[in-house]
Amino acid sequence: MPRILLVDDEPQMVHLLERLLSPLRGVEFERAYSGEEALRKVSRFLPEVVVADIRMPGMDGLELLRKIRERDHTISVILITGYGTIEMAVKAMKEGAYDFLPKPFDKDHLRHLVERALERSLLLRENLRLKRRHEWWESLGLIGDSPIFRELMCLVERVARTDATVLILGESGTGKELIARAIHHLSERSSRQMVTVNCAALPESILESELFGYVKGAFTGADKTKEGLFLKAHRSTIFLDEIGDMPLSLQVKILRVLEEREIRPLGSTEVKQVDVRVIASTNQDLEAKMAAGQFREDLFYRLNEVVLWVPPLRERGEDILLLARHFLQQYAERYSREGLQFSPEALEFLMRQPWKGNVRELKNTIKRAVLLAPGKEITPEDLRVSVLEGRDFEAETTFLNSYHKARKEALDRFAREYLKKLLRSTGGNISQAARLAGLKRQSLQRMLRRYGLQPSDSPQKISTES
Repeated sequence: MPRILLVDDEPQMVHLLERLLSPLRGVEFERAYSGEEALRKVSRFLPEVVVADIRMPGMDGLELLRKIRERDHTISVILITGYGTIEMAVKAMKEGAYDFLPKPFDKDHLRHLVERALERSLLLRENLRLKRRHEWWESLGLIGDSPIFRELMCLVERVARTDATVLILGESGTGKELIARAIHHLSERSSRQMVTVNCAALPESILESELFGYVKGAFTGADKTKEGLFLKAHRSTIFLDEIGDMPLSLQVKILRVLEEREIRPLGSTEVKQVDVRVIASTNQDLEAKMAAGQFREDLFYRLNEVVLWVPPLRERGEDILLLARHFLQQYAERYSREGLQFSPEALEFLMRQPWKGNVRELKNTIKRAVLLAPGKEITPEDLRVSVLEGRDFEAETTFLNSYHKARKEALDRFAREYLKKLLRSTGGNISQAARLAGLKRQSLQRMLRRYGLQPSDSPQKISTES
């Protein structure tokens, strides 16, 4: 509700002003009967408009104006006097008064003046709020002013105040982890550090032990108890990056954490309660993965209490140059290339690119251009070389991903054949097979389940299905 502070050393004048302004809808009034009292109420009442007499004992209207301007320049101050002169009016305006109103005044003119002053203050405060919000976004690495970006950040701010599980979707390089950090930073859990887990970077067995921890002796090499990441994230947030790559066997356990808020470390019979907010992200089509049997439906519907979609850079055209200039300033300072600028042709080049790698590709392109540009201006040629190098890097990354996938498949085939032969040699005896392999019985059983092998009293009945 807009607020107006009325100030005069004569109480009847204050009441008259309030009565004349009372037709203004949705406005809250506060009274003060001296400049000193008014200044105290400015800090507590936070008015948009102050209407004050200029001649008062002690702190007069001009001094009150100066003090208010020092504290908050968004407050519009209207000064009233029955002894006004042109010189006093000019002085008041120079001091920053919104307007000057001599007595006697017309009530309609007073209302119109106060309405315009309210509009000015509300607009200034909204602009200041947006500026501070953008500065905060920028401090987290989130740069943008396009409508689609502003809409996303408004959703981020709203969902951050809740404790809902969030699923962040978007192409690679769009900044999904930055969005997760923004949610955590704005939440009531921000006093504790957010825990981040890349589900695609770790093998299944290691990922499980990292997430849930283990007790001493749980498996070969477990010479001491280790606390899992879910326990480390107790009363904080855990970010499960690229959850679409998580193995099905682990998806069941993540579902249990979400539903029961409890975990059980590997090798332990003790269940531990955890208070953890889960934020997950993926660049994959989870619905397609569900149809292919590669992602659990129950986990999907448990994760997407709130879904945030991070738009690709090609849909944030207004943000491309904003981001480019931000990265230019960042890297120019880092590499002592202050004064480096984009040529007009370079800006046009940036706008024409498809940016398949999104913000990450743009950032790397600007970084290489800052390092390699020979002159004081970054030209399209400097950017073109960077973009081509970036495409080569993408091709190399694709090759490495294919290599890792082929390597994993080869290791899986070897492990499956080894386990089948091991079980045949022991007649399906799990304990004997575990001793021969140098594994704990529980570890061998987990491996058998992973590869779909089922031990039997008769070697001929051992399943060899993959």
